[in-house]
Amino acid sequence: MAHIAYRDALGQAMSEEMRRDDKIFLMGEEVGFYQGAFKVSRGMLEEFGPMRVIDTPITEAGFTGVGIGAAMVGLRPIIEMMTFNFSILAMDQIINNAAKIRSMSGGQFTVPLVVRGPGGSAARLAAQHSQSLESLYCHIAGLKVIAPSVPKDAKGLLKSAIRDENPVICFEAQALYGTMGEVPEGEYTIPIGVADVKREGKDVTLIAWSKMLLMCLRTAEELAKQGIDAEVVDPRTLRPLDMETILNSVRKTNRVVIVEEAWPYAGVSAEIADRITHEALDILDAPVERVTGVDAPIPYAKNLEQAALPSPEKIIHAVKKVMYLE
Repeated sequence: MAHIAYRDALGQAMSEEMRRDDKIFLMGEEVGFYQGAFKVSRGMLEEFGPMRVIDTPITEAGFTGVGIGAAMVGLRPIIEMMTFNFSILAMDQIINNAAKIRSMSGGQFTVPLVVRGPGGSAARLAAQHSQSLESLYCHIAGLKVIAPSVPKDAKGLLKSAIRDENPVICFEAQALYGTMGEVPEGEYTIPIGVADVKREGKDVTLIAWSKMLLMCLRTAEELAKQGIDAEVVDPRTLRPLDMETILNSVRKTNRVVIVEEAWPYAGVSAEIADRITHEALDILDAPVERVTGVDAPIPYAKNLEQAALPSPEKIIHAVKKVMYLE
């Protein structure tokens, strides 16, 4: 298998799909001549031309609305947000139009639209550019939400999202773009709504996605040195959730820690914890623990930024708590 960067896996997914179907196009700020703020669309303008790789003004609501209209008449747009922090400006289009048109039209229109781009913290980007906004979109009926953590999943899930008849939101942690991983040669897709067990274990289940998944895998190795065998589950899709894979892991370990970079209040981890509690209370040996970002805007200062985010130390503390070791 090829060993490539997360950003290149996403680029491959878009390019392969655009070669397969000439109705697909990419649109957003600096996706063309600059090749994307994080170089995800590198080489695409040269291959597909300015009619299919379209640079836009700084008008998130405007070009998202254009994408929705294009999807309604048969095209298949990919909208790149320079950062998901800016997608807030387009939430009226996404929530009131993209998510609802299929239902409100009685199925006369579909919106096969992908909105993708970077989110989460990176390195001192401060409060307005470090937000993890997954829960905002997961809350909206009519949207699907994916958050791949490794290059293989990024390519396979994005290809499935592009082929989906519904609007799909794809969160790409900006800190992941340079991470490397194996990606299969040739055509493949990964179904939306199917989780993956990234590490087998028997003592405790760690559930995490995107950048936090990689932190959990590293933490699991540290826990192993302390005699604790952690299983790590990557939901990959946050809406719809693959609860069966999650519950199968809980049945093995009887203990759960969910790790989420975002704020704790009404977060995705709260939804997962609620469903585990209601669907598997009798097999839990301890209350579900959540490790999240602190309930405050992300600070700029390096030490405060690190203090505001989940860390291996916080995860280990939560694991020992559900195992009654602390």
